[in-house]
Amino acid sequence: MEEKIRQGYLYDFYGELLNDHQRSIFEAYVLEDLSLAEVAEAQGISRQGVHDLIRRCTKTLEDYESRLHLIDRFMHIRDKVDEIRVLTKQEATEESMRKIEFISSEILEEL
Repeated sequence: MEEKIRQGYLYDFYGELLNDHQRSIFEAYVLEDLSLAEVAEAQGISRQGVHDLIRRCTKTLEDYESRLHLIDRFMHIRDKVDEIRVLTKQEATEESMRKIEFISSEILEEL
């Protein structure tokens, strides 16, 4: 997964655990797609300071993910929902209905 996309997911799931300063810089860089220099200028800090803060925030958020696995679970469930969507576009057969029921049960067990 591309780094910026991964950082976006990390922020979506765990961003509220950052302090206000970290959150504002991380949002500007990841969500608003500003460059390090643009964020540094807006925040009145050095480009290196922004880089270090982004790196530390990403590591902190990755640590949360390594313990809680919320993103992994989300991605797994999203893949299963996509499977169900594909099956619903096909002609309804007994087999496809069984598959949908099985996948649905797997999703509910994961929750």
